[in-house]
Amino acid sequence: MTRTSHFVDLAPLRTSPAFARLWAGNTLSGVGAVMTNTAVALHIYDLTGSTFLVSLVAWFSLGPMILAGLYGGAIADRFDRRAVAIVASLVAWASTVALATVAWAQVSALAVFYVITTVNAVAATIASATRQAITPRILPPELLPKAAALSGISMGFMVTVGPAVAGLLVARVGYAWTYSVDVLLFVAGFFGLWTLPEVRPEAGAAAGGLASVRAGLAYLGRSPNIRMSFVVDLIAMTFGQPIVLFPAIGALIIGGGSVTVGVLTASFAVGGILSSLASGRLTSARWQGRAIRNAIVAYGLGILGLGIVLAVTTLSGHATASRDFGAANRAALLAAAACLAVAGGSDNVSAIFRTTILQAAVPDAMRGRIQGVFTVVVSGGPRLGQMFAGGLAAVTVTWLPPVVGGILVVLVVAAVARVRSFHDYDALAPRP
Repeated sequence: MTRTSHFVDLAPLRTSPAFARLWAGNTLSGVGAVMTNTAVALHIYDLTGSTFLVSLVAWFSLGPMILAGLYGGAIADRFDRRAVAIVASLVAWASTVALATVAWAQVSALAVFYVITTVNAVAATIASATRQAITPRILPPELLPKAAALSGISMGFMVTVGPAVAGLLVARVGYAWTYSVDVLLFVAGFFGLWTLPEVRPEAGAAAGGLASVRAGLAYLGRSPNIRMSFVVDLIAMTFGQPIVLFPAIGALIIGGGSVTVGVLTASFAVGGILSSLASGRLTSARWQGRAIRNAIVAYGLGILGLGIVLAVTTLSGHATASRDFGAANRAALLAAAACLAVAGGSDNVSAIFRTTILQAAVPDAMRGRIQGVFTVVVSGGPRLGQMFAGGLAAVTVTWLPPVVGGILVVLVVAAVARVRSFHDYDALAPRP
């Protein structure tokens, strides 16, 4: 039945206490994780003054993260998913402790930051894929899109609060305290996982090993709708992910330093939160492939808008090379934030339906492996985007990557998403 209210449907939280605890714990621990990611980018930029060296965080972690997603998904299909998520989260927590320790010791060697963030990315990839594969086991199928919308609120809250807190903490108390706060917040995530029931494999589960990974990839090859949902998101994230540029924007174009970085990152998340809060009727949409295509095209337009704002600010001579937020170009900041809010809302709508298609159409015995690939795409795509934006900005100008990337997202996604099975995907008859 179609929901009449536009307000987000809270039925998943009422129906499944286990999901409610998992959602709440992941939200709180996620705030700290995003806060640390923001702080690491600011930290490396402060040490080097190089956007390219900031983007190397993505370069070094990409390969290991891909392997973790592929093999970690096979592990999630072979063993108790609750136990897998707990172990992976413990490793991620330990890497956060290591990062705080390095900061307190005032270590400035970039290699140390790259190693720690790579370990964190690997562990977080396995934990995230496993948690997502758990959701269809603790909720009925009709509530999966509602749960995805709630996850959009969770993610938006993380990305709104995390960068804002990071910017303020870095400016006032430094990096060591910022990382230490994440160490404490991380504990909340364990509450949601420890209180879950066992989530053991159902009949027909994978035997494990490389053969299991190959079987998962073969299944993906036979699943055009799942595959296309990955492809369009990868296009969007590869060409339309400007976050690596934010430290330079805050230092050289809009001004305002770390506070501006926090505002820009939070603006993207605010758009996601608003789109989830108004998702009551949206989550009842039947033609979900078309909804994904339209949302990603809107995302590309938002990123293009950001590039135009930065270009006009730079070329008109109104760029502000100051890290003092009081001296920031407020008009440019407001316009850039509005564009990022549009992009964030559109990305969240796409994520709601991409998640729903995967969880509804893929059988449980294969879900961990396909969710692992999904997590690689969701986490790896932005890293490719950081490579694209950071590399192009290093050899041209800061505003060019979002202009070129936004145009590419719109044109390429509009072209490839015309595949009929994806265009006609019917939520009432889910097919992978």
